Amino acid sequence: MTELRYQPQEKGFLALSPEEACPAEEARAVIIPFGLEATVCYGKGTAKGPEAIIGAAEQIDYFDEEYWCEPCSKFGIATLETPAILADLDAALDQIAQLNEAVLAADKFPLTLGGEHSLTPGAIRPFVKRWPNLAVLHFDAHADLRDSYLDSNNSHACAMRRVLDNPGVTVVSVGIRNFCAEEATFFEANHKRVNIFWAREKARWRIEDIVAPLRGRPIYISFDVDALDTSIMPATGTPEPGGLLYYETCGILRAACEAGTPVGADLVEFAPIAGQNAWDVTAARLAYKLLTYACSKGNALLDQ
Repeated sequence: MTELRYQPQEKGFLALSPEEACPAEEARAVIIPFGLEATVCYGKGTAKGPEAIIGAAEQIDYFDEEYWCEPCSKFGIATLETPAILADLDAALDQIAQLNEAVLAADKFPLTLGGEHSLTPGAIRPFVKRWPNLAVLHFDAHADLRDSYLDSNNSHACAMRRVLDNPGVTVVSVGIRNFCAEEATFFEANHKRVNIFWAREKARWRIEDIVAPLRGRPIYISFDVDALDTSIMPATGTPEPGGLLYYETCGILRAACEAGTPVGADLVEFAPIAGQNAWDVTAARLAYKLLTYACSKGNALLDQ
């Protein structure tokens, strides 16, 4: 079993002081920094994503007006030490699988901060073993349903296709607005396992329809930051216009976490832009919101 090595709380996500933080071993949520960057094909920089997000999180106030409390004090957040990511991609996917397995074995909620989207098929392996009927809530500008891209079956453009190699898993994709003919063919043949909510139809979305396939199921959330509109998130390798805004994203996340049982997540494809700290803070605040929604499920403290 992989050993969990924690950063000091004051150096981790939210930079919690000893007075504010619970011991890392008692935290419900665990941040896994994993800046994998192996198959990027346009803009680069995702390897620096986790460090930038954790650094920006120091500027976030802990209080959440939706829950009228400081959620991190209710469930606890700890951050793992940044691992030395293995150079071989298959080995790196084994590595992130083992880290998630160790966090799950400790009965905690893991949030992997990437890094590129190719890490997701490795990250979900221990979840699929525990929950063969896992539902993946996938926020993205791209469907990621290619079988191969640039001679790699593990490209970031193939992330959801590899996720669907697990027979019992289904995917709900939100915000898709870049799609190729190969993906269209696969989608038509697998529409019972893949639900797509197209960005161009956003004005007609009903949150109830988005979360319906997730209801009562274990949910893994995979959030590619290019799902967000470029007006609020240009810091990503393959940006696309016409995406989600912040509060509508939060509404979907909260509804999904209330409909099913969130068991793990990743936030990927953030590529910080030097001197543009607003995007770092946006990614960090989204990560905190995601943890708050996920860890509020069944947490009576947040209902008080």
